[in-house]
Amino acid sequence: MTEVAGSALVPPPPLAEGTLRVVPLGGLGEIGRNMAVFEISGKLLIVDCGVLFPEETQPGVDLILPDFSYIEDRLDDIVGLVLTHGHEDHIGAVPYLLRLKNDIPLIGSQLTLALIEAKLQEHRIKPFTLTVAEGQIEQFGPFECEFIAVNHSIPDALAVFIRTEAGTVLHTGDFKMDQLPLDGRITDLRAFSRLGEEGVDLFMVDSTNADVPGFTTAEREIGPELDRLFGQVSKRVIVASFSSHIHRVQQVLDAAAAHGRFVCFAGRSMVRNMTIAAKLGYLRVPDGILVDVKNVDNLPDDRVVLMSTGSQGEPMAALSRMANGDHQITVGKGDTVILASSLIPGNENAVFRVINGLLKLGADVIHKGNARVHVSGHAAAGELLYCYNILKPKNVMPVHGETRHLIANGKLAIQTGVPVENVLQTDDGSVVDLSGGVARIVGAVECGYVYVDGSSIGEITDADLKDRRILGEEGFISIITVVNRSTGTIVSGPDIHARGFAEDDSVFDDIKPKISSALAEAVMSNKDHTAHQLQQVVRRVVGTWVNRRYRRRPMIIPVVLEA
Repeated sequence: MTEVAGSALVPPPPLAEGTLRVVPLGGLGEIGRNMAVFEISGKLLIVDCGVLFPEETQPGVDLILPDFSYIEDRLDDIVGLVLTHGHEDHIGAVPYLLRLKNDIPLIGSQLTLALIEAKLQEHRIKPFTLTVAEGQIEQFGPFECEFIAVNHSIPDALAVFIRTEAGTVLHTGDFKMDQLPLDGRITDLRAFSRLGEEGVDLFMVDSTNADVPGFTTAEREIGPELDRLFGQVSKRVIVASFSSHIHRVQQVLDAAAAHGRFVCFAGRSMVRNMTIAAKLGYLRVPDGILVDVKNVDNLPDDRVVLMSTGSQGEPMAALSRMANGDHQITVGKGDTVILASSLIPGNENAVFRVINGLLKLGADVIHKGNARVHVSGHAAAGELLYCYNILKPKNVMPVHGETRHLIANGKLAIQTGVPVENVLQTDDGSVVDLSGGVARIVGAVECGYVYVDGSSIGEITDADLKDRRILGEEGFISIITVVNRSTGTIVSGPDIHARGFAEDDSVFDDIKPKISSALAEAVMSNKDHTAHQLQQVVRRVVGTWVNRRYRRRPMIIPVVLEA
């Protein structure tokens, strides 16, 4: 398999005429932040623009965006942004891109555009949109795009087949091959076969489940399990899922109706998305089944189902706040909480913390590990093999997944006959050029994480996050000392204060003489020492002492003033 050479950043050559350039700006080596840029004849087409949710090692971060610096000075060359479906990891960063240029055309299915328009309304952006459907062909500058129906865990998902003078690309977006979907809309393998006959020069394919053997379980198998659980619970049921998982919500509504229960949507994004889905006809809501959250306490416990956000342990989501006792809905003994979603890598600790909190409150917690309450929305290895055999692509570029998923997907392609040298194992920022049926990695561009922290976008760095981790895990020590440079004597201090390190500052009494001695020696040995150099002397003395005595590495802030 063709792999990116180490971590070296080799700038790509100028784009040759008649060549298609593909640059993934996110979604490779991670679950989320999906975004790919296509360039030919001086024009750019973007597919997806999603966010990545932070891990515990990124304290204070709200969202992680793709790095737009590659296209920031080319915004006028963008002919369109194709959105394959409405999940946050594919549309969540659109508002931040449109802040740079708000008239970039958005192209997607009816539901996908409705979801992003609602999100953009909160950002006070009115987008230019084009609604497309499966089978539709549209021309965007030098790119001809044909849209193909694919099945996923959200309705109206689309793959896109891109035709250019340099060759063709099939980008699947996220997909699976559920043969009995709830909405009857299957992945269009007849269209895949037709495109295979035409010729697929580059296949960019979802890798999330590439290391899972066999076939993904059908969504409709969740229904009987929910029905069974609803039938045996005597008090309230709380179901947590992604706020855009319309198929899952539909099965909850159906099970609730069958057992005479009312349903309440909890969580702002859940209410917003399900209102949109119902209005457009993607969600069938039985008459009279919905109740407002304000009226839940007026209903008997055995007549209530709460459909909530927070299945990934997000601290501000409804379920997390319930677990912390910080929500208007209280969870108690006899209630049953169903986590009807997968566990995104990196969220394990947050999810288990919510589960533990709910169990302490007396609730029963049902999750994927102890009941069939979730199935994946991504194609497993067996489904991917079918796709490779149907399409017979010349080149394959696994996308959407961690490194282990991308490599597993590449091995599947090789098993079906794709030459090893034609399977491109790429990273975010890799530059792939396609010409004459040959795809090759020709370099890489800078492509880091862009952190959203409150109203701050891109101002937080990895160094800032390291400082936050140190503060959170090791504590903080400040040392203030006033020195007479001419005599080398300590005029005042050292005054030492700590937070998150020790309850009593008297633990530092032993180190104060050593600080004074080290400063005096430094000043007398060199009268030209700068304040910064003296501060470094203090940092070394305190750091060495703390490490030897306490085996800890707190943040040390020395301040040396001159009298």
